[in-house]
Amino acid sequence: MANKGKKYRTETDSMGDIRVPAESLYGAQTQRAIDNFTISEESLPWSFITGLLLIKKSAAKANGALKLLPQDLASAIVDCADRLLSTRPQNQFPISVFQTGSGTSTNMNVNEVICGLAARNGINLLPNDHVNFGQSSNDVIPTALHLSAAIQTRDRLLPALDRLADELLQFGKAHSDVIKTGRTHLMDALPIRLQAELDGWVMQLFESCERIRDSLDRLQRLPLGGTAVGSGVNCHPDFPGKAIAFLNELTGLTFTRAPSLYKGISSLDTVVEFSGVLKATATALYKIAGDLRWMNSGPDAGLSEIHLKPLQPGSSIMPAKVNPVIPEAVCMAMAKVIGNDATIQVCGLGGNFQLNTMLPVAATAILDSIQLLSGSCLSLAEKVIPHMRVDRETCKSKLLLNPLLVTSLNPIIGYMKAAEIAKTATRDKRPVLDVAKEMTDIPETDLERLLDPKNLADWQMEEKGKKH
Repeated sequence: MANKGKKYRTETDSMGDIRVPAESLYGAQTQRAIDNFTISEESLPWSFITGLLLIKKSAAKANGALKLLPQDLASAIVDCADRLLSTRPQNQFPISVFQTGSGTSTNMNVNEVICGLAARNGINLLPNDHVNFGQSSNDVIPTALHLSAAIQTRDRLLPALDRLADELLQFGKAHSDVIKTGRTHLMDALPIRLQAELDGWVMQLFESCERIRDSLDRLQRLPLGGTAVGSGVNCHPDFPGKAIAFLNELTGLTFTRAPSLYKGISSLDTVVEFSGVLKATATALYKIAGDLRWMNSGPDAGLSEIHLKPLQPGSSIMPAKVNPVIPEAVCMAMAKVIGNDATIQVCGLGGNFQLNTMLPVAATAILDSIQLLSGSCLSLAEKVIPHMRVDRETCKSKLLLNPLLVTSLNPIIGYMKAAEIAKTATRDKRPVLDVAKEMTDIPETDLERLLDPKNLADWQMEEKGKKH
């Protein structure tokens, strides 16, 4: 009953006639895929469709320049691709991620939509003979995977990581005087500067960017021109170079032809590598978000070293409870990134002989990870870090009662004597300095210097100063 009154037209492909919704731009092969692939309604992300449209545009320009297509047809493909890129009609690309493993259905979906749009302007384009000229789904889909991931990394992920690192650096500099209790095994340890703690997070982000940029170089190697099996059958020898040059003009990136088209079509090794780098980035963000949660814990029974901005009520039953919701959301997003990596690893095993047949799932997972990492960085950078408040009094009071300040006395009185002082200070809930005055004969001025949290936090700086 839901389709009552809906209008259809008849389209024909190599398998015969099929009914297609009259208003759709796509044709027979897309409709067959819609009917066949019903495991999930999740379709490939628009960023991937964008990559395919850029490839079709560049391929048409290359084929036109090589006089392999009449110029009017090549121009029509370019114009239609541009219109689709600007209007983003996502409803015209409905095919499920869980489809044929080569992504042929999605490639033909794009080919047919371009033809359908051209037909509305009175231009007769054919999806296989014109839009797909010199191409195969087997080289176009992995090319689109690499292309879209590289674009999203350049445009979204790297700027988001840089933004978060910058916010942390600024916050650390603004609180460079704050000294707090360090922790190992979640237990009290020697004092550190808050700025030093944040600098550790910043270095995690910097090294994440380094790993991403290194892997990005291999991600920008495209297997375009390999056609069906890597041998380049039906592809003009100059086509890949020209098409990739046009892609570089369109994107501002530096893509190159894959050294082995056979490898580029049959293997997802580079995508597996890149996903591993994204997983490493996810572990870094998870640590930062987790530390923020611990430092914010309380307000009375936790650490309460920092106070995150209250964003929403935290409980449906406990009044006035406020939770660290953004760090929690980031931790969940990072769990998904790590799960995506497992999916991509399995996809990498799907290369048999001359083709990998898990390309749509790999593309969806890698683009999802890039989006989750980018969004998490921006959420922390915009909603958390700039609005944090450091509880200086809590940091100071807990630091003065930290029995592990006695560590600096080890070289003078020995480990066992220092441990006795620490245990006494803990038992009596007294500052280590007061106990050390009673239990050692070290001059008071020397004790004050040795047990000064600032000197312990800046120990490396102090030692460097002594050497020079």
